[in-house]
Amino acid sequence: MGKKRKKAIDIALQGGGSHGAFTWGVLDRLLQHDELEIEGVSGTSAGAMNAVAVTQGLAEGGPERARELLAEFWTKVSEIAATGPIQRSVFDRFMGRWSLDLSPTFIMSQHLTRMFSPYELNPFNINPLRDIVADFFDFDIINRSKNPKLFLSATNVRTGRTKIFRQPEISADAAMASACLPFLFKAVEIDGEAYWDGGFMGNPPLFPLIDETEARDIVVIQVNPFVRDEIPRTAYEIENRLNEITFNASLMKELRAIGFLWELIHHEKLDREAYRDGKLHLIGAEEEMLKLSVSSKLNAERAFLDHLWKVGWETADAWLEAHFEDIGERGTWRPGFIFEESLKPAHLDEDDKRGYAHD
Repeated sequence: MGKKRKKAIDIALQGGGSHGAFTWGVLDRLLQHDELEIEGVSGTSAGAMNAVAVTQGLAEGGPERARELLAEFWTKVSEIAATGPIQRSVFDRFMGRWSLDLSPTFIMSQHLTRMFSPYELNPFNINPLRDIVADFFDFDIINRSKNPKLFLSATNVRTGRTKIFRQPEISADAAMASACLPFLFKAVEIDGEAYWDGGFMGNPPLFPLIDETEARDIVVIQVNPFVRDEIPRTAYEIENRLNEITFNASLMKELRAIGFLWELIHHEKLDREAYRDGKLHLIGAEEEMLKLSVSSKLNAERAFLDHLWKVGWETADAWLEAHFEDIGERGTWRPGFIFEESLKPAHLDEDDKRGYAHD
């Protein structure tokens, strides 16, 4: 019996602070699957950190090395967090909650960042994460990598447009630009331009994967829930829900564009190869992530990261069991909700078998 041909996929990694440890768990499981090959990786914010680790690991020594790097990176993040000023309150610990909602230092930081900019509060731009990124990753190896291709998104402060960093321009600054929250840190300046978190304009970016890799299957690893049934009541809850909506808006716009592209291919009988007839998949644990307070995105305790890793690993394992055979054959995620209350492509309602928007 000959060796089975590997199934090629691209992976798109959302940002979400320490909730990116969920993505770590998903990636850890995917990298254990011998019949998968990752051709392209796109990432934003925490997703960018995971993407950099995967790319370097695969270039250095394959899937096992990538798994090692991911684990080492998140271990370093937890070590830094253990000595930081923002910690869970005694009450939250007693109640078994991962949130920082009752943490005095967290509450104080929320007030301060509403009154003062990082240029005033943090004039020396101290950011422990940057030290980890600069010391831990080898960007020479990353930039020499031909497979997978790596794409990191940031937001250009001046133009408001997406900036996609590609090899050979990936650097510690590029990774930090993708993760630069404007209320916490100064904009990252690269070649005379200033950048903020990529989540505002591409969380995660999909079109570089469609345009610049050979894989037809894109697996989106979701961290931020699309829907929250509970209406936010407090000022803090309202602000956090607005942030979630903002950080998902760019992904929804790209999905809508992909839906129109799908419509052109299938109903205008265009060349599928030339127009990149892609297949979408989603790995997410929305029910579990909805249980978490948004403030827990700043909680990087080791126990919490391990919990998220476990949820991610088990979610990916279940997804592989259900959908591995679909890779290369059909998409398993049809986000029809993106066409609600908006212009629908012609014929979508008539095509029940193949329609992009049918769940």
